[in-house]
Amino acid sequence: MTEDDAQADPERAIELLWGAREPDRPGLSLGRIVAAAIEVADAEGLRALSMRKVAERFGTTTMSLYRYVPGRAELVELMRDAVYGEAPLEPADGLDWRAGLERWARRVWEIYQRHPWLVDSTGSRRLPGPNIMAGYDHALDVAARGGLAPAQVFAVVNLVGGFVESVARQAGETADVQRRTGISHERWWSERESLFERLDVYPALARLWESGGMDEPLDPFEFGLQRTLDGVQVLVESRDRDVMRDEIEGATCVMCGKSLDEGGRGRPRDYCSRACQQRAYRQRRSTPS
Repeated sequence: MTEDDAQADPERAIELLWGAREPDRPGLSLGRIVAAAIEVADAEGLRALSMRKVAERFGTTTMSLYRYVPGRAELVELMRDAVYGEAPLEPADGLDWRAGLERWARRVWEIYQRHPWLVDSTGSRRLPGPNIMAGYDHALDVAARGGLAPAQVFAVVNLVGGFVESVARQAGETADVQRRTGISHERWWSERESLFERLDVYPALARLWESGGMDEPLDPFEFGLQRTLDGVQVLVESRDRDVMRDEIEGATCVMCGKSLDEGGRGRPRDYCSRACQQRAYRQRRSTPS
């Protein structure tokens, strides 16, 4: 197994992520090692990160780093949490579920843009540190404002976060190819005339292409984020309708106590029949003010 393939020791990583940190001093420290590793990954990508390259930044040996962190795998876990702590979370007071989730998604998107290597560090068994957990808790808090069931709140946050990660991964792959080849994405595709000449056998694609559908592509993040939130809004609104129906079905006539679920449609009612409504009207008129 290579250094890149090694898995972090879960208990050791948790101890490093959540344990008390010593203040940074001149020379080596865990905080300075993490910061140097982030600089390497930002400049060269996560695949290029090694303990040796981090040690070179301090003019020391690889072995000297192991006094602070067991290996590269644990170092990556620390790097992930550190970049999530770069931008403090703003209070969500006054924001509804949609505005809160949108702001959270944009914050995560900005982190991915500053650190493209982050998408290569994701996985179902990555260990969250306090900064990652704070962001996740914040997202759960604002998502819960839609009145959804607890399981739906978790699913919604994971859906929105998964969308952001997916778009960041696509953008990162495009940027990586451009960096390695020196040819922009737009230029590479503009030179594929031999492919475009074969599109006429695909009528829908050819029609949309000829009508200019590919001339100005929509921003994948902006378009996708709003459509994802639109889908969540449908869920929230359907829940609101269910609550209203349940309230109506559980209501009783204020005059005779008869259940209101036995007839009538439209807006919520106070009376089971016109007779009860008229009786209430007469009662109000006969009661001294």
